[in-house]
Amino acid sequence: MKGIVLAAGRGTRLYPMTKPVCKPLLPVYDKPMIYYPISTLIQAGIREILVIIPPGEERPFGELLGDGSHLGIKIEYAVQKVARGIADALVIGHDFIEDESVCLVLGDNIFHSHNMDEVLLKVKEQPAGAAVFGYYVDDPRPFGVVEFDDEGNAVSIEEKPANPRSNYIIPGLYFYDNQVVNIARSLKPSKRGELEITDVNLEYLRRGQLHVYPFERGLTWMDAGSADSVLDAAETIKALQRSGSYVGCLEEIAWRQGFIDIDRVHEIGESLKMTNYGQYLLKLR
Repeated sequence: MKGIVLAAGRGTRLYPMTKPVCKPLLPVYDKPMIYYPISTLIQAGIREILVIIPPGEERPFGELLGDGSHLGIKIEYAVQKVARGIADALVIGHDFIEDESVCLVLGDNIFHSHNMDEVLLKVKEQPAGAAVFGYYVDDPRPFGVVEFDDEGNAVSIEEKPANPRSNYIIPGLYFYDNQVVNIARSLKPSKRGELEITDVNLEYLRRGQLHVYPFERGLTWMDAGSADSVLDAAETIKALQRSGSYVGCLEEIAWRQGFIDIDRVHEIGESLKMTNYGQYLLKLR
């Protein structure tokens, strides 16, 4: 399985702070926002990652993440020239995906759980089709909303409905088999002029191949798309780390996945020893 991070958002809702820097490079507490979705892919055991970025941002992303070799992974980059929706990431990435399955994660979505790797690996190994998650929210209207029948099977998905049929939304983490390449390339733009990820999920639902897994209690999901939500996410991560759960530490996660050894972790930690991040790496054993 390969991984794609859609990190092409300019973050216009966050102006003026995103005028000099695109949204995925903003800090969320002690790390750039892009660290969190990449950490999700690494926790799923994915080693080949395509990061889709805005035009003109190749240099800052490259300076931050490089080619991923320091983490024992391979990172490539592609540019989304025009914002055409989430499903456009699958069109842009079709040559990268080739004949494999793919996990797509949004660049401003943050997931955390004490057993996140177990959750992701279970879903990654699901049978042919698509796997997405259901997350309970008080106000689902700004999201894609999934409705379940009495047996827990998904029966409908609506994008930003005025009258939601449930309180479960589909956050920005999607697992697809290789059918998704042709499904995405066959999509027509919506009234918003975008290729909607909901239409991809609806096609899998029509085929009887959409698996929706409600997130268990204890899993934290954050959508850092507005000034308030970025601040809330930073405060949440600060609280989690003070309680002993370090969030989004790429080097630690890569080490625990067996992608790099502890000497490499400590080498990176030594180069950052003046920071809390570096000191945390040096304490890992």
